[in-house]
Amino acid sequence: MKKIKEILYKVPIEGVLGSTSRLVTDIALDSRDVIKNGMFVAINGYERDGHDYIDKALASGASSVVCEQLPKELNQEVVYVQVNDSRVALGYMASNFYETPSSHLKLVGVTGTNGKTTVATLLFDLFHIIKKKAGLISTVAIKYDDKDFVSTHTTPNPIIINQHLRAMVDSGVSHCFMEVSSHGIDQKRITGLAFTGAIFSNLTHDHLDYHASFKHYRDTKKQLFDSINKNGFALTNIDDKNGRLMLQNCKGKKQTYAMHQYADFKVKVLEHQFNGMLLKINQNEIWTQILGEFNAYNLLAVYATAQLLGEDELLCLKAISQLKNVPGRFQTYQTNNGIMLVVDYAHTPDALKNVLNTINKIRTQNESLYTIIGCGGNRDQEKRPLMGFTAASLSSKVIFTSDNPRYEDPDQIIEEINAGVKPIDFKKTIRIPQRREAIKLACQMSKPGDIILIAGKGHEKYQEIRGERYPFDDYKIAKEIFSKIL
Repeated sequence: MKKIKEILYKVPIEGVLGSTSRLVTDIALDSRDVIKNGMFVAINGYERDGHDYIDKALASGASSVVCEQLPKELNQEVVYVQVNDSRVALGYMASNFYETPSSHLKLVGVTGTNGKTTVATLLFDLFHIIKKKAGLISTVAIKYDDKDFVSTHTTPNPIIINQHLRAMVDSGVSHCFMEVSSHGIDQKRITGLAFTGAIFSNLTHDHLDYHASFKHYRDTKKQLFDSINKNGFALTNIDDKNGRLMLQNCKGKKQTYAMHQYADFKVKVLEHQFNGMLLKINQNEIWTQILGEFNAYNLLAVYATAQLLGEDELLCLKAISQLKNVPGRFQTYQTNNGIMLVVDYAHTPDALKNVLNTINKIRTQNESLYTIIGCGGNRDQEKRPLMGFTAASLSSKVIFTSDNPRYEDPDQIIEEINAGVKPIDFKKTIRIPQRREAIKLACQMSKPGDIILIAGKGHEKYQEIRGERYPFDDYKIAKEIFSKIL
């Protein structure tokens, strides 16, 4: 329990009605989560306005309310705190309530369009290998000690973040690696957090359904780097044209990594195979079980971050050679007759191009490459033709199918994807809206030595249709189909 005045430290306040000496048992932004003597934070969301649920929160036992507009009828038994921005207020309050846990460990944020999950997860795995207690907050999971929680957002809300950071600190975790999405930054979910370091992977076309422009998307990412203080570090990929921009106004130690330019940390791919690749990181040659030029960047970011955190170089290089692919990120499976299955989360044009280019560099061209791809509904529509163009240009055969259609018509989404296909590639394409049937057809058509890429959903174990999530795991379903065919 904490006093309201302790929770409000650093919060920009417009006014207070009632005593700030009152004790609060919990903080909630959902009226259904409110407990007796808890504090309810009313946030004006994109689908619902929390101010409409203040009465429900009070009925559930809330004794204090933080809001942007005071209710017309005030309860004399309730403390009301009026703020200009409830999201900003929640960030600070969640941190204060859980005793600023981010300042008691080394919190490293990873942002960019592609690679966030891989970099954060591989850092977590590396620190586990070198026997350091670490935590992970990512799209795939939230992990620390032997605990593994299902993640619902790339960057959770401030209450969830600080709850887990507090638990990490209490259990002796020294480092936490966290994905930081543009949505999370824009919605102030990282407000109040003290980051030791920030990593920038790359910036390509994505989320323009949410951001007003690419500039807004880019500048939102930059806010993470602007928040780093003089004792922290900023690590950025300068092969990306936006890499140096991230360092402007950053007060921390500025470090760069690259494959094609001079940088503080360099990598070169010496050899590529389906079971891994040989890299040269700075002056060290190392074999890794992870493959793909894009993963060479990711591994370099992991190595560089470990060095900036003061870890032993040789110990880290040895650990990198032991790292394995993140689930749903270039996850491979080879059948008994030599067909190679690749499942990857690639859901942007750039990510899809990277995966297909990696496969094409490894294969001998004597085999066929089948790509199964769709696009999510109620999301960025501009990238759909670009996905179609990329898939058809770089594959032997493409099956356009359903991803997470949500509330859109899968056939219409496929039509928009197909619009990007060059006329010369029309003969390569097939349309099968049912995702299971699309995977089944690719498995039936493939021959020994062929490669099947199932892209777009990666680690996801569901398909979202009309507000419902149905069990669907690309990797599991493909293996199941193959077991029946072979």
